[in-house]
Amino acid sequence: MQLGDSRTGKLADNIAGFGRALRRAGVRMDSARIALAQDAAQLVGVDERFDFGAALESVMVSREQDRDIFRELFDVYFRNPDIAAKLLTQMLPSAEARAEPTKRRPRVSEALLPQKAFGQKDRKKEEEKIDLDAAMTASDSNVLRHADFNALSSKEYALVERLAREVALPIPMVASRRTRPGVRGASLHWGNTLRHAARTGGELMELRKLTQREEDLPLLVLVDVSGSMERYARLLLAFLHAATRTHKRRNVFAFGTHLTDLSHAFRIADTDAMLAAASAAIDDFAGGTRLGESLATLRQTHERKLVGRRTLVLIISDGLDTGEPAELDIELQWLGRHCRKLLWLNPLLRFDGYAPLAQGAAVLHRHADAMIAVHNLSKLEDLAARLAEVMKAGRR
Repeated sequence: MQLGDSRTGKLADNIAGFGRALRRAGVRMDSARIALAQDAAQLVGVDERFDFGAALESVMVSREQDRDIFRELFDVYFRNPDIAAKLLTQMLPSAEARAEPTKRRPRVSEALLPQKAFGQKDRKKEEEKIDLDAAMTASDSNVLRHADFNALSSKEYALVERLAREVALPIPMVASRRTRPGVRGASLHWGNTLRHAARTGGELMELRKLTQREEDLPLLVLVDVSGSMERYARLLLAFLHAATRTHKRRNVFAFGTHLTDLSHAFRIADTDAMLAAASAAIDDFAGGTRLGESLATLRQTHERKLVGRRTLVLIISDGLDTGEPAELDIELQWLGRHCRKLLWLNPLLRFDGYAPLAQGAAVLHRHADAMIAVHNLSKLEDLAARLAEVMKAGRR
């Protein structure tokens, strides 16, 4: 069924409203994509729900992590089974049929909250929006980037958590044991050399080389989920999940009074779903900190996750350990012998003149190759550069 000009009438309103809902759910969206979606709807029609959804998804979604959000929101937004008729007669979100209650992602639920109808003006809301826009000037945005995560309001915290997911964290590359054909290298690639010689009558006109492949360092992350780290833990887990999404060898653990393996949760593509799975897995959240006992569990149960001496280990903690310093010292010695670098990411570096004077912090500082600040967005943005600097430096 051809719909004529899809940019007029109810269909255009439906698609524009759906685009705004996607934007509220955190999916990148602009007027150009909405216009493309309207053109796509005109081409495929609305007779087949699957074809209609696939057409919209192809032009409205550009990131893999947004696909699940799109599909869930599409099913909720266009929930009327007689979609071909309903799209042309009424706005589907207000259709008579009521969908069965479903377990939705928080982003989808927030996106479906009632919104002011298009064209209607509310003076009070308009003034609040102006105030909000004025508050987010370039100067104040810079202040937010440098604000400590623990000092943010709930709305600021939610905004900063979203922004943290966009921060990149390229892991340093190292030469692997595997080789590939290249221009330079210590070894000859005899196969390529002889094949090339066969084309020149057996004369060795060029010596082909083998060069070492480069690969990401294996990554092992230990995140402190004790009470003093409560506000940092969630935000940093979201940051790490998004920033290391394409990393092939990534193992993540939470530790408080004991060790919790979060690697299964981190395999979930959607960050909100990952946080929900991690929250369900962690049963000692906001409790005490026993890093020594947790490292002992890591050594006894998960030793094989440390790939030789190549693994980069990140310990995210404020160092306020309540366990035995002697046990922590022994376990950190073992960990240092089985990894390439041991880095301590410490949010307490937000304080000028901070020194690791507590017993647990002093032991951790003694064994760490570097102590790096991670208490605001600016420090997260600088983290990749700091990692590169530490990797180039020799071991302490």
